[in-house]
Amino acid sequence: MPSTLFEKLWAAHEVARTDDGQSLIAIDRVFLHERTGTLALQALEKAGRAIRHPERAFCVMDHIVDTRPGRPGLTRMPGGAEFITATREAALQAGIRLFDIDDSRQGIVHVISPELGIALPGLTLVCPDSHTCTVGGLGALAWGIGTTQAEHALATGTLRVDKPAAMRVRFTGRPDPAVTAKDLILAVIAQHSAVGGLGCAVEFAGDAIDALSVEGRMTLCNMAIEFGAWTGMVAPNEEVFEYVSGREFSPRGALWDRALAAWRELKTDEDASFDRELELDCEGLAPQVSWGTSPEHTVGIDGVVPEPGGASGRREGMRRALDYMGLAPGRRVEGLEIGAAFIGSCTNARLSDLRAAAGILDGRRVADGVKAICVPGSTAVRAAAEAEGLHRVFESAGFEWQESGCAMCFYAGGDGFGGMRAVSSTNRNFENRQGPGARTHLASPATVAASAVAGRLTDPRKLV
Repeated sequence: MPSTLFEKLWAAHEVARTDDGQSLIAIDRVFLHERTGTLALQALEKAGRAIRHPERAFCVMDHIVDTRPGRPGLTRMPGGAEFITATREAALQAGIRLFDIDDSRQGIVHVISPELGIALPGLTLVCPDSHTCTVGGLGALAWGIGTTQAEHALATGTLRVDKPAAMRVRFTGRPDPAVTAKDLILAVIAQHSAVGGLGCAVEFAGDAIDALSVEGRMTLCNMAIEFGAWTGMVAPNEEVFEYVSGREFSPRGALWDRALAAWRELKTDEDASFDRELELDCEGLAPQVSWGTSPEHTVGIDGVVPEPGGASGRREGMRRALDYMGLAPGRRVEGLEIGAAFIGSCTNARLSDLRAAAGILDGRRVADGVKAICVPGSTAVRAAAEAEGLHRVFESAGFEWQESGCAMCFYAGGDGFGGMRAVSSTNRNFENRQGPGARTHLASPATVAASAVAGRLTDPRKLV
C-alpha cells in the first residue's frame, strides 16, 4: 500500500498501540537545554529512575547564555545562573553528553543537532522546545515536548503520542532567486493562517522545495510550528545525505551503507494520499516581511498593511496588532523606519544565512541610529564564518558580532529591543517578544541586512 513519508517514519517507530488509541513511539534522540533540562533530570533522580539510553541523550547551554563577545556574564537572564549551574550538575550526574558554554560544539540546540550528526534522516528526536521540528529538514521525525514527557522519554526510550493527520504543502512555480526558504514559509502562513496546519504532520514538497539547500529546508521546517503544525518535514535527497556524512555522531563504515540504503526509501510513494493538501504558487512572490504580531500577519515587501478582515476573532486580532505596531491599513510596508536589526536564532543563523547577509552588507554601513546585532547559530558556525572573513564584513558595516546562543530571539532580560521597531531573522513577532514594547518585523537575513543599511524596511533586491 502506498505510504507517505510521515507514515513510513511513524510505522518504523511505532512500538505498540494503547487501548485508548495512542501509539507508543520509540525515541532515538533526546535533547535538553538549560531552560528546562534541569527539571527533567532532577525528577528522574528523585524518582530513582535511570536514563535508559544515556548515549542517546544530549544537553546544551543555549537559551539564556550571555552572547556578548567573550561572554562577560554567564547569562543574560536575571537569576539564570542557577538554571545553568543546576543543568550542568544534573547532566554530569546523569552521565549524558553536555555541550557546555566553553565547548567548541556549543550552539543553539536545533543548529548543533544536525551539525553534529545527532539529528539524522529517519530518526525520531524530541526536545523541550517547540522548534524541534527544524530537523525535519533532514527527513527526521522531530517534535517539541514538555518537561514531563522529556522525563518519560529519558527513562523509557518511548513516548505515548496521538497520531496526527498528514498534510502536504506543495510549492509550485519558480520563485525569484531573492526569495528564500524564510520567505516561502512566511508566505504559506500568511496565505493559510497560523493554524493552517493545526495538529498535522506537514510534508513540504514541490520543485521549489527540491531546489532548497539543506539549511534552507531546516529554516522551512523550523517555522512549521508557526503554521500550527505538530511537525514539519522534507523528504531527504542526495544533498542531505552528503550533508550528514562524516559528522561526529553520524554512522560510519558498514553502518553508513545500511543507513544510506534505508534513507533512500524515505520519500512519499507516488499514489500515497494525505488527509489534507495545500498549495502555494511561488511565481512572482516577493521577499516577505511581517507587519503585525503573528507570523500570519505577513505581506510581500512591496505590499501594504491590510484592512482587518475575516472571522471576528481574527479581525479583532488584526486590530490589536495594528495598535501595538503603530500602523494603519494601507500603509506601505517598505520604508517603515527601524531602530534595530537582528540576525540570529535557530531559524536563520547558519553559515548560508550569514553569507547571504554579508553579501548585502559588504562595502556598506548600517544606517545611523540603528542597533544591529548578529549572533551565529553555533560556535562552529561562528568559527567557519570568521575563517571566511564574514565577521569583518559585519563589524565593518556596524553590526555587533557576538557569541552563539538564542540571544534576542526572545527577551530574557539584559539586552533587548524594548520600545524599538526591529527587523529580525527570528521566527516569532509576538508582543514584547524582543523586549518590552518591541515591535518586531520578521524577514530573511538578506532583508534584515538591507533594512539595516537603509534604516527602514527595504527590498533586498534593490541592494544586490
